Amino acid sequence: TGPVGRALGKACSAVGHEVVIATRDPEQTRQREEWAGLDLPLAAHKDLDGDVFINATNGQGSLAALRAVGDALNGKVVIDTSNALDFSQGFPPSLFVSNTDSLAEQLQRELPEARLVKMFNTMANQVMVDPDRLPNDTTIFVARNDVTARQTAASLAADLGWTDVFDLGDLTAARGLEMY
Repeated sequence: TGPVGRALGKACSAVGHEVVIATRDPEQTRQREEWAGLDLPLAAHKDLDGDVFINATNGQGSLAALRAVGDALNGKVVIDTSNALDFSQGFPPSLFVSNTDSLAEQLQRELPEARLVKMFNTMANQVMVDPDRLPNDTTIFVARNDVTARQTAASLAADLGWTDVFDLGDLTAARGLEMY
């Protein structure tokens, strides 16, 4: 329900995808100022169903949110936009996992039936949904274990205007993407 989720939700809806935004409490979320005038449906995590899921939570809340969605993730593509940022010591943040592991790998281990793809985490949400904001053509990076999940994620990126999706290989490449 934060800036990344709202930006991706609006952009995906605008290009014809059916979008539902997950939240712990849909009624409480709808009351928040930043949701005024937004025409995106909200649903409780446990009530979600879909073909593709986008994890747009902050990294520290990712596992809890995805666990709350539960079995609906089994066999589904989960595009992880989160980063392992630790703000406990202020700004700039450090990473709560790096080098020999990544948040994406941790999520995949905890949710082995999900088809996790790391993508969109290396840029601001305004660029995620509108790559034409940049002065030149650019590349979006993806890491994945499942090739068909990568194709699904690349197709969604193309719908948002990305023309070059560079496959970094298996999910261990998320370590570099998260540190970037």
